[in-house]
Amino acid sequence: MQKKPINDFGQNSEPDLLPSKTRRKQEMHALQDIGEQLVLLDVKRLTELALPEALTDAILEARRIHKHEARRRQMQYIGKLMRDVDAVPILEKFNVWNGATVQHTVRLHLLERWRDRLLADEQAFAELARNYPHADLQHLRALARNAPKEKLANKPPRSFRALFQELQKIIPEESGKVDTDNVAADEGWGH
Repeated sequence: MQKKPINDFGQNSEPDLLPSKTRRKQEMHALQDIGEQLVLLDVKRLTELALPEALTDAILEARRIHKHEARRRQMQYIGKLMRDVDAVPILEKFNVWNGATVQHTVRLHLLERWRDRLLADEQAFAELARNYPHADLQHLRALARNAPKEKLANKPPRSFRALFQELQKIIPEESGKVDTDNVAADEGWGH
């Protein structure tokens, strides 16, 4: 039989192999939190996760429950079912979905900045032409001229919207792709 190493204080230096009660409780709450996120998902995304049938049924049932205590018990049940599921792929899928959302938002901001620049500065058209040679500058200039006129006449912002839509066609989606870790740090989301 092998002895456990003893530190200077006369205690075993190897950590206990069983997690503490506090640690187990934290893990249970974390699984329950993931379960709450699952309840908020739409059916399409829920099916993408390919969860066990019992867990899927419990999630769908939780959506139908509106009384506080009954819902709390159902969420605890979902947390219990989550113990038998590997949560890592679920969390990875959440990250993919959230990353796509961040990239989509970044692209929309890029398009909005281009639209604002085209409306405010004639030089922006030359830069747009350099970056995207296939752009129809004549059409874009017409839209940029009409947008302020529509606003002054209190008309619907058709040209303003059309300019944005044209930019969506011109600027490829890859232009909106970013390192989501850097965006999170830049936006102050932190890790």
